[in-house]
Amino acid sequence: MYERQWAVFSTWCIEHGRVELPATGNTLAEYVETLCAADRAPASIEQAIACVRTMHRLAGHPNQPATDAARLALRAYKRARAEAGTRGQREAPSIGIDALHAMVSACDLNTPIGLRDRLLLVPGLALMGRRSEIVALTCNDVREVHDGLEVTIRTSKTDKDSRGETIAIPRGSHPLTDPVAVWRDWTAVLAEAGETSGRLLRRVDRHGNLGLRLRADAVNVIVRDLAVRAAVPGAETYTAHSLRAGGATVAYAAGVPISVIAKHGRWAPASRSSCATSAPSTAGVTTPCAESACRPTCRVSTILAPIWHMCQIGETASL
Repeated sequence: MYERQWAVFSTWCIEHGRVELPATGNTLAEYVETLCAADRAPASIEQAIACVRTMHRLAGHPNQPATDAARLALRAYKRARAEAGTRGQREAPSIGIDALHAMVSACDLNTPIGLRDRLLLVPGLALMGRRSEIVALTCNDVREVHDGLEVTIRTSKTDKDSRGETIAIPRGSHPLTDPVAVWRDWTAVLAEAGETSGRLLRRVDRHGNLGLRLRADAVNVIVRDLAVRAAVPGAETYTAHSLRAGGATVAYAAGVPISVIAKHGRWAPASRSSCATSAPSTAGVTTPCAESACRPTCRVSTILAPIWHMCQIGETASL
């Protein structure tokens, strides 16, 4: 999952006469300083550090290279950005309809990795899911029903008591981006490997072998890599949050009431995050009654279905 980031680091090492594997703490610190000088986002630099450490671990060099000097350089960079009035963490852009189409098309559906990545993209956007919620899903948390999928989110940031929430995702109109078809294709891969329980999303190596689970930080890497491969403008700034923001933005722009979006995306009632969009006003749209908005397993699929259909490849509707 770190192939692209590792290739960048390897190229830098060759150009600067450094050993890439095993790299020293000083080499990593110099690399981080280079990224800082290039005005890369702090989050991207964190990902670069994680990449180098992960590739060393996979190559039999655990806990290498040391990160103390690299993190000192990153901390100083963050401080300088703050003093200059630059935001330390830029808001990730939302994934819109065109970006979703391009990123799904960038998935190689002849491989387990491509089928997994498409599953991450399509239900991820439809769920308006946090990356922690997405990677925590098990095979038993998703079931097919007549009008689509029902997904159980067992716990979330706003569900402190872990009461759980059932989210309805409507069917799509095109097999490439229909959530039901996407889920079926991936579970067929799991079944073929004898995996019918446990985590739904798995790590997949280059040979197509499945691991036990996909880590939350890997979601950022996958989303960003797909955006880069799809040549989406500003691809380097895309993260897992782009899926969550994208679902909310598309729905809001189409006139879905904020209360419904907040319920579907499991935002806290007082949160303004789900409203951070430049979409048209929702004036004139009837808001569901408070009782239905607070129902634990509120089915909003009938409201969100038209919006989801607008995201299907081949549809002529546009925002």
